[in-house]
Amino acid sequence: MQATPVAAKSIPGTYWQWRGHSIYYVKAGAKQSDRPPLLLIHGFGASTDHWRKNIAQLQNDFEVWAIDLLGFGRSAKPAIAYSGNLWRDQLRDFITEVVQRPAVLAGNSLGGYSSLCVAAQCPEVAAGLILLNSAGPFTEKENVAKAQPNPFQGLIRSILLQPWASFLLFQYVRQKSTIRKTLEKVYLDRSAVTDQLVEDIYRPSGDAGAAQVFASVFKTPQGEKNDVLLQQLQCPLLMLWGEGDPWMNARDRGAKFREFYPSLTEHYLNAGHCPHDEIPGPVNQLISDWVFQKVQAQETV
Repeated sequence: MQATPVAAKSIPGTYWQWRGHSIYYVKAGAKQSDRPPLLLIHGFGASTDHWRKNIAQLQNDFEVWAIDLLGFGRSAKPAIAYSGNLWRDQLRDFITEVVQRPAVLAGNSLGGYSSLCVAAQCPEVAAGLILLNSAGPFTEKENVAKAQPNPFQGLIRSILLQPWASFLLFQYVRQKSTIRKTLEKVYLDRSAVTDQLVEDIYRPSGDAGAAQVFASVFKTPQGEKNDVLLQQLQCPLLMLWGEGDPWMNARDRGAKFREFYPSLTEHYLNAGHCPHDEIPGPVNQLISDWVFQKVQAQETV
């Protein structure tokens, strides 16, 4: 693979109509008859722009798609209930109607959880699954489940369920200075936190409905547990972990995924919560090698 240009530009995209809503996506690279396409899914607050460095390189070997989940990026932000099931259905229908053949789904954080929901519950559209610092709950152990609830956490949640409180919090977290500080906490290499990255995350926050999408996070019930989904999963699984992620203990979470899907392939990387953007070169190479070795080989059997 060629070295990734540091200042890779986002590829212009287009829109797909889904359930009456405009969904933004981009496509790059030529269709390859001997290997599946890739579908890249961003995390909370991000968009297709967050994959620009990956698309720039991966398009040399793959047909690459990236999509903005409903409620994020350049996609519509309707006042509806958001959930893993909603995004699962969006991704399933996108692969069926637009990509038109099974794809390898690659998702970061929230996008990882949504991708796992698709691959586990809609296996006919998933040729493989790549999770990068994937979110989502696991079933709690019995002794943990019986632990006394934290009253302070309950109070905070009840406050944030109030529209005025979630709106004020949204106005704070959407400030460019706050976005930059947050990114600098979750990226090990702060030089990767560029003005362009901050702008990419800031821009959709000004769209109509963005505040309501943010507020819905505090109202959405937890979806299906990761362990349940993993026990339904049938396709190859690659897990890439930014080991410096302050939001999750990568080694501990990796062990949980491995417990319920022992055949997975995993790599721990010197990066934070978004390894695909922080160290795109190594991540792109791992993705490419794995697809050729695992997924392509399985399809030719």
